[in-house]
Amino acid sequence: MPILPLYSKACILQPLTPARLPPEPFYPASCGSASRRWEAGRTLALFRDQLYDTWTVILRQDGVALWLSIFSEVRIRRYFFCGGGWHGSGEMRQKRKGDLSPAELMMLTIGDVIKQLIEAHEQGKDIDLNKVKTRTAAKYGLSAQPRLVDIIAAVPPQYRKVLVPKLKAKPIRTASGIAVVAVMCKPHRCPHISFTGNICVYCPGGPDSDFEYSTQSYTGYEPTSMRAIRARYDPYLQTRHRIEQLKQLGHSVDKVEFIVMGGTFMALPEEYRDYFIRNLHDALSGHTSNNIYEAVKYSERSLTKCVGITIETRPDYCMKRHLSDMLTYGCTRLEIGVQSVYEDVARDTNRGHTVKAVCESFHLAKDSGFKVVAHMMPDLPNVGLERDIEQFTEFFENPAFRPDGLKLYPTLVIRGTGLYELWKSGRYKSYSPSDLIELVARILALVPPWTRVYRVQRDIPMPLVSSGVEHGNLRELAFARMKDLGIQCRDVRTREVGIQEIHHKVRPYQVELVRRDYVANGGWETFLSYEDPDQDILIGLLRLRKCSEETFRFELVGGVSIVRELHVYGSVVPVSSRDPTKFQHQGFGMLLMEEAERIAREEHGSGKIAVISGNWGRAKFTVHSHF
Repeated sequence: MPILPLYSKACILQPLTPARLPPEPFYPASCGSASRRWEAGRTLALFRDQLYDTWTVILRQDGVALWLSIFSEVRIRRYFFCGGGWHGSGEMRQKRKGDLSPAELMMLTIGDVIKQLIEAHEQGKDIDLNKVKTRTAAKYGLSAQPRLVDIIAAVPPQYRKVLVPKLKAKPIRTASGIAVVAVMCKPHRCPHISFTGNICVYCPGGPDSDFEYSTQSYTGYEPTSMRAIRARYDPYLQTRHRIEQLKQLGHSVDKVEFIVMGGTFMALPEEYRDYFIRNLHDALSGHTSNNIYEAVKYSERSLTKCVGITIETRPDYCMKRHLSDMLTYGCTRLEIGVQSVYEDVARDTNRGHTVKAVCESFHLAKDSGFKVVAHMMPDLPNVGLERDIEQFTEFFENPAFRPDGLKLYPTLVIRGTGLYELWKSGRYKSYSPSDLIELVARILALVPPWTRVYRVQRDIPMPLVSSGVEHGNLRELAFARMKDLGIQCRDVRTREVGIQEIHHKVRPYQVELVRRDYVANGGWETFLSYEDPDQDILIGLLRLRKCSEETFRFELVGGVSIVRELHVYGSVVPVSSRDPTKFQHQGFGMLLMEEAERIAREEHGSGKIAVISGNWGRAKFTVHSHF
């Protein structure tokens, strides 16, 4: 008789309560808990499958593992209450394979797949999961393969540590050492409509668009948008659902970073912003807070730690009062919509702010300790290939810009936008696919080693795009083109140790401290990193800044240097844990902080060093006297 580990969520299993006791003595796939058909040492519990309205047999073997066996029918002779649940005893008769339902066959398939994975692990063999799923599903006559989340859920506890990392879906999501949880605020109009009369010419979404239930600049069909719509834009539900989804896919959610998307968050009323941020923290702690300060205190002690919050904003909503509010929220990184460094392009596309506002926002944000990520859009109207290359050269070399990160969003023509009308009338034409790949390749070659390229294209589904990017793997195509041209991308993300392990199966061998100094936004920046120079692999980094004299935060006035980022890369290692095969919690962060302290004291002449961090990091740095 086949026996399966009962960790699969292919069926929704729930303990039987007295109110649910079956009225008749015979039930399909029901069970008893001391049947004479079973050898000693095993006990059975009665469970109900609400999805298929059937009764299921549960075995407990050696008091540790739960097991499932499938039967045709069971005569329940008596019921008794034991161990917090109702049980029964009786006689069982095994089902024939032809009598099994599709759900039961799927559970058999999952058990068989797990068995093959365990055997391969014990024999030290690699196994192709897709081939195993296809072959096993065909063996049981199923047209559909078992879902990855069900396979992961079915792995026995003693094998989870070795099997789940191999089964993890999209391992890149946590390869940087944190789990990113993107959430969206409610739909609202863009703030600059009141004085420009309209939104940006390329912007889809928003209450007045064809995608009226979506937020500004989104269509409602992006993965994050769809999750937000399903949760009715409730921040608590968005967070809980996404964390549970990441867990089911095999990811560690011990450390979480929020990204608040959906238009200009800081343009929303203060009451709503406080409610939104408070619920993000409450979703981690499970506590219902009355204000942000209470939510943050409970969040600091939750099992899932908030290591940072990123907020999308515009340059004109990144002034002193906005920055102070965002520090209160626990925000550590800003994503600022720049789009172009050309004044005429900003005017023609109806951006509603000047390039001077961009420079001011960068200056103020860095002097407040924030990391700055810029959104840039090549292929805007009235630019051209040569001018696009020139603007990115200016962007990375001019000290007035020099962001810490970049999101590259090639212009897309989407129905319902002003740009769509220009394209339809022939007044705008997108770059050809080959020209766009060439342009992105040359832009990536310009990126300095202290800048991280987070994205190279939007998540908007291709059927909604009338003109623009035609490939979903633009970064991969750009890298292939760079290889042909004999150039390379040396941004932070490309060199991260976790991504190098996943893509190229390489690990650092000779690690050393590397220092790079540059001037940006009125301050002295020092980029410290632990790297393997021979293989060009980056393990951890620290951004240290000697602020300008114009800094407005009282904590940073005078002899104070600030650490704007400290990050050790690689797969997530839980808080207070160590894994000798991984790089987090191995002391690299402490060594980087010690070097930063030395530079601040001996070269900056600072008497104190400040650190911007998420809620969890504050207690950690306080222990080590960093303030």
